[in-house]
Amino acid sequence: MPEKNKSRLYFDSLRLERWPRSLAILPGFVAFFVLNPGLMKGIDVFSLILKLILAFFLTLFISTANYIVNEIADARSDAYHPSKKNRPLVKEEISRKVLISLWCILVVVSILTALLFYENIYFVIDLAALLAAGILYNVPPIRVKDIPFLDSTLESANNPIRFLIGWHIIAPVFPPVSLIISWWAFGNFLMVGKRVAEKKFLSAEESSGYRKSLKKYSLKNLVVFMVVNAVVFIGTFALFALESGLHSFLFAIPFILFYLGMFMKKSVQDIEGAEEPEKLLKNPYFALYTLFLVLIFALAYIFK
Repeated sequence: MPEKNKSRLYFDSLRLERWPRSLAILPGFVAFFVLNPGLMKGIDVFSLILKLILAFFLTLFISTANYIVNEIADARSDAYHPSKKNRPLVKEEISRKVLISLWCILVVVSILTALLFYENIYFVIDLAALLAAGILYNVPPIRVKDIPFLDSTLESANNPIRFLIGWHIIAPVFPPVSLIISWWAFGNFLMVGKRVAEKKFLSAEESSGYRKSLKKYSLKNLVVFMVVNAVVFIGTFALFALESGLHSFLFAIPFILFYLGMFMKKSVQDIEGAEEPEKLLKNPYFALYTLFLVLIFALAYIFK
């Protein structure tokens, strides 16, 4: 195979098209200022923006390292998935040793850069936690990916971890626990939706071969677990709004519920949209409604 084509295969294995997931640090960054407006006075905005941009790339590097771990750990089971069976490593078109070398480079560069440019040790710990979550999820003997209910719960931990990365760019303090739990439950809602789609659209052989935990799920208990996470998300979000004095945020709850309903409907209709939630933003209805929700929160904050 020509060197150029092989380089492209390695590039594809890094799954850089999922870069929007690293934008999940933005809610944590914004939330810090929403809850601590007094810290805006006298702050070096230019320096802070540079740190935010760098934090995005460090998060992207660690996430990419985790995708490499997933690529290697799941190569055998991906052979049962209708689209993932075409991944380069599954087809033995690229080398595991090269992927492991890329993983080492990404991890070392990310952690050393974080130590050099961020005084807040919690920021470095957050990056390490994101890396650890990927290893625990994918690598035997623990491999939480194969354990029902725990699989989505750990995978969705990436949501609050990325939130904390954005938050800890600024200061070594912690956000309200209710906000972190809410953000975690929202991520778990999305991850369970992914499993609903896999259970519904993959054959029994494909689903059991691709994801062992799917053998122990039924479509009914997955949907119930999805609803449970939606309830936890809304309940802890409401608690956060009350604890933080942002009572106006409660008016956003009906609009959030509609958004959750849209995704839930999508997860039982379309495997691609549920497996890759960011692709939903290519749908004009989802994209417009997402912007509408952002506007609702902005107005709620202005008129709090």
